[in-house]
Amino acid sequence: MTASVHTFSGGDALLVVDVQVDFCPGGALPVPDGDQVVPVLNRWIAAACKAHCPVFLSRDWHPRGHPSFASEGGPWPPHCLQDTPGARFHPDLVIPEGAILVSKGTRFDKDQYSAFDETGLAHALRKAGVRRLFLGGLARDVCVKASALDARRAGFATCLVDAGAKALSPEGATAADREMSAAGVEIV
Repeated sequence: MTASVHTFSGGDALLVVDVQVDFCPGGALPVPDGDQVVPVLNRWIAAACKAHCPVFLSRDWHPRGHPSFASEGGPWPPHCLQDTPGARFHPDLVIPEGAILVSKGTRFDKDQYSAFDETGLAHALRKAGVRRLFLGGLARDVCVKASALDARRAGFATCLVDAGAKALSPEGATAADREMSAAGVEIV
């Protein structure tokens, strides 16, 4: 299927994953060229709004001492600390009125890469009548992948916006795309 931003219809929604300052160039945990997803996703946001389809935005919203941080034995430097500039959405990302915010990574006992992990997102999507979910954001090989796989597990038709998702590495992108495709995620 060749998809463009003009494919939104009833039962569709858009999920923008973690397009936050700390994941963009100059941030605490930058994804190479991460800021390049912003204009792409802004077009998808505008198209979703025009079609009256819901828009969800997830964000890492870590407390100090989060278990994902290297100082606590995790793999990452401190990033997206609650109420800090690094946790804000990229300043050029258009956040439409009525967008639904999903905060994750708030637990003290584990990380939550997926926007579906104990956030109530699947319930909110079902309540909104969503059957097909388009998603993009940062990082393609971490939180975007985890969210796409969980969307499939929850029974949603799932489409990754190819140009709207950047990875930490080319190898990570290849492996993530392979895993997502095997799970039935369509890359558009």
